[in-house]
Amino acid sequence: MKILFIGDIFGRPGRIVCSRVLPTIKQEQKIDFVIANGENAAGGFGITPPVINELKLLGIDCITSGNHLWDQKEIIPYLNNENDDILRPLNYPDGVPGIGSHIYEKIGIINLLGRTFVNPNINCPFRTGIREAENIREKTKIIVVDFHAETTAEKQALALWLDGKVSAVLGTHTHVQTADERILPSGTAFITDVGMTGPFNSVIGTKPKESIERFLYGIPKRLKVANEGNRFNGVIVEINDETGKSISIERLNFPVDS
Repeated sequence: MKILFIGDIFGRPGRIVCSRVLPTIKQEQKIDFVIANGENAAGGFGITPPVINELKLLGIDCITSGNHLWDQKEIIPYLNNENDDILRPLNYPDGVPGIGSHIYEKIGIINLLGRTFVNPNINCPFRTGIREAENIREKTKIIVVDFHAETTAEKQALALWLDGKVSAVLGTHTHVQTADERILPSGTAFITDVGMTGPFNSVIGTKPKESIERFLYGIPKRLKVANEGNRFNGVIVEINDETGKSISIERLNFPVDS
C-alpha cells in the first residue's frame, strides 16, 4: 500500500500546484490513496464545500484539517452532515460538528490537534489517539494519523506514544517541512512536519509585507495569500498490508511553475 500525504494546501496557489503535479505523481509512484491537509485551502484561511469538491476532483481521497477549519463559516453545515471526505480533529469535545476519524475501505485515518500553543482546552490527543487507534485496529491495521500541532516536542512525543499502534504519524500546521522522516523502532513512519504546498516566497503562505508589519508594529493586519515561488510538499509512505507497519517514507519537496 502506497499513500501520498500532501502538506498543508495553501490557498488557490496550493490548489493549482496540486492540479499540475498530482496526476503524474499518482501514476509514476503507483499511489493507492491520497490524503491532504486542506484547512487553509480557501483563501489561505479555512475551507469551503466548493473547495472540498475541487480537491476531490483532483484525486484527493481524504482531506484532513486543524485549528483553521472553522475560519469559513459555511463549512459548519457541511460538517453537520458528517461527510467523510473531510475530517476535523478527533479530540474536540463531544458535540462539535464533523467526524475526526474514518476507515476508507482498509485505510483508517485519524486527525488530531495539538494542545501546546494551539488549543490547550481540547481533549488530550495522546489518550484520544491511542483509544481510536485501538478501535480501528479491530477492523484494519493500516492507520495514518495527521497530527496538527505547533511544537516539535509534542509531535515527536505523540509519534513515539503511537509507535507500533499506527502505520504513520505525519505532522502538519507549521507550513515548514522538516528533514527528519524516518521509521520508528516499532514500525511507524514519522515526520515532524510535512510542510506546505503553495507559495514559498512568503511568510508561511502569506504576502511578506503584511506579515512583517504585524511583527514590526504588533497591530492586526489582514494577511493576503502570496502567489510566487510555488512548491509541492508531501511524503509517500509505503505500508505492509498484512502487518500495518511502514516499509519506507519518502519526502517530496520541489518547485512547480506558476
